[in-house]
This record gives sequence, structure tokens and C-alpha cells, in this order.
Amino acid sequence: MTTSSPGPVRWLPRRVLVTRSAAELPHGAQIISRCEAAGVPDIDVLRGDRLPSLRGEDDRSTYALAKRALAVVVAPPSKRRMQPIPPSADWRMDLAEGCPGHCQYCYLAGSLSGPPVTRVYANLPEILAGMDDHVGRGTVTSASVRAGEGTTFEASCYTDPLALEHLTGSLSAAIAHVGTHDWTARVGLRFTTKYDDVAPLLSLPHHGRTRVRVSVNTEEIAGRFEGGTARLPRRVAALAALAAAGYPVGLTIAPIMPIPDWRTGYGDLLRTVADATADIPDLDLTVECITHRFTAASKDVLTSWYPRTKLEMDEAARTRKFGKYGAAKYVYPKDTMAQLRSWFDAEIAATLPAARTLYWT
Repeated sequence: MTTSSPGPVRWLPRRVLVTRSAAELPHGAQIISRCEAAGVPDIDVLRGDRLPSLRGEDDRSTYALAKRALAVVVAPPSKRRMQPIPPSADWRMDLAEGCPGHCQYCYLAGSLSGPPVTRVYANLPEILAGMDDHVGRGTVTSASVRAGEGTTFEASCYTDPLALEHLTGSLSAAIAHVGTHDWTARVGLRFTTKYDDVAPLLSLPHHGRTRVRVSVNTEEIAGRFEGGTARLPRRVAALAALAAAGYPVGLTIAPIMPIPDWRTGYGDLLRTVADATADIPDLDLTVECITHRFTAASKDVLTSWYPRTKLEMDEAARTRKFGKYGAAKYVYPKDTMAQLRSWFDAEIAATLPAARTLYWT
């Protein structure tokens, strides 16, 4: 569940499962203490390192059980092995896996196997130490027109780290590490969030090396499809607070959908951001535009999780596109994509003239 206004949106799991090895690590013990302080009703330190089954009688009950649970585990070498993550960043760096939100278009549905339990990693120092070997080796920002960003590490590929921060402290530790570590070259941390609990981040020694992007959409899409997250005005206010604290910030406009009257909805969104950031000196604002897409596998999972969803996932109305590894995804037709991109390019330039659009996909 999440808290209601006036405070920030905070997820409170009903059950926390801690593996033995995770509990023995200092960061794992800190997570246990944070969960106790947050009022988690059931914290179970396991005798071993194997998580119990979180499967219910059917897909829907499995989803419900898993989404109410948090697992504290040790990230194995396979999870610590950083992978390229274009077009966002040079490397994917996972602090956790899974998300407490209930977005009906969730892209993790086609990426992660098994019940969607959120896992957080107790061996954080080991994960952060792995960054050193990757500095200067990326191909997305380290060697491109975005080279000024340095080697970038994306912390929100498989999670929303701000949604978990009050329970883990992992994100603050990562920001402080990136901000104060003696790097051999320029380094940047990046993450995207739909949450608004940014107060713990404002006074960190980030030194401008972490770019916080807020995931935004029209009021209609955010309200209909993004359950359990902060409302849009709170996200925009959080973005402004971070910018005022000296963070480079960004908008992740996603997933863009050509719903009826979409120009009005997205125009209102951009003007809201412009108003919120108008008086912030030296604003460093980027924009990333991501249109809605799905795979056959993710559609099957999402419709089992949200059987009454109104999300449009009609293969006949889409174009099938193959990724570099041969996976097929369904995107909007070429004409629709061109119309969307043309409007966004012009509207962002007019409404947020200081913003830099990093990519469109």
C-alpha cells in the first residue's frame, strides 16, 4: 500500500523476506532496521538463501502476493555484471529488481520471470565498486555527441529506486558515492522515477553528477494506468525541488500514446513543467521521449495481471518491429510515429526552449 496526502507517496510492503547472507551484511542489516522503523508488519529473516514460493492459486493472486512483498537478497555475479543500456546510458547498474508500482503498461512484465516480487540488494558496496572498471568504456555517452555526460550508469532499468529509498537507503548511498568518489574520468549516475519522496536527496553531496529524470505523461494516462505512484503534480514539484538543489534533471515522457486530444494533454504537461521550473537558475533539463510498445509475451502477462485494463494493445493496429536480438515488439505505425515526433519536437522547442532532447524512440 502507499500513503495518502499530504506526505510523499511511500510504499509499505506487508512482508519482508531477508535471506541469511543478506542479513549478515551491514547494508542488509540497515535495510532491516529501516523496514522496522517504517512499520512493516512481517519481517522474516530466513534460515538460508532460498526465497519461499510466492505463487498463488492463479496469475492474479500470484501478482497480488508478490507485489505486497519485498525480498532482501545478495546480488549474484550475474546481476552485478553491467550491461550496455542504449539509448539511455552506457551501463545498467542494478540496485534492485522489480517495482512496487502498478503501471498497466509495465515494461518489466516482459523482462523479468516469475512472480513480480521486488528484490533489493544487500551487497551495495560490491555493486558500487564494480563501476570503476567501466569508466571510459561505454558507447552511448562516453563516445558520442553526449560525451560531455561522461560514462553514465543507469540505476532504474529494472526498478524505480526512489520508490524503495525509504526502505533501503541504497539510492542515497549511490548518489553520494558518485558525487564524492575519485574517478579517473567524468562519470554520471541516472535514474527515472514516478515517485516524489525526494527530501532525503536534496542535501546529498551529488556535485551535479546525478541526473534525476521524472517519468511524466498526460493527466489522463497517468491517472488511469499508473496505480500506486505519485500524482503528476507531485512529480513535477519534486523535479523542481531537485533542480533547485542543483541536480541536473530530466523528463522521461513515457509511454507516449496518441489518445484522443493528445496534443492538449501533452501541451498542458509541458506548460506545467515550464511554469514549475521558470525561476530556477542554471536549469539543466533534458527530455527523453518513449512511445508505447509491447511484445506478445508482455501483453500476455499484463492482461493476466490487469484483466480489465483499457490499455490499447491491438497488434492489428501496430507495426511489428524486430530488435537487434531478434525479439519482436509492436510499435505505432510509421505515419503515427512521424506525426507524434514532429509535434513533440516543435512543442518542446517552443515550451521548454532550454531543454535538450536526448532521444526519441
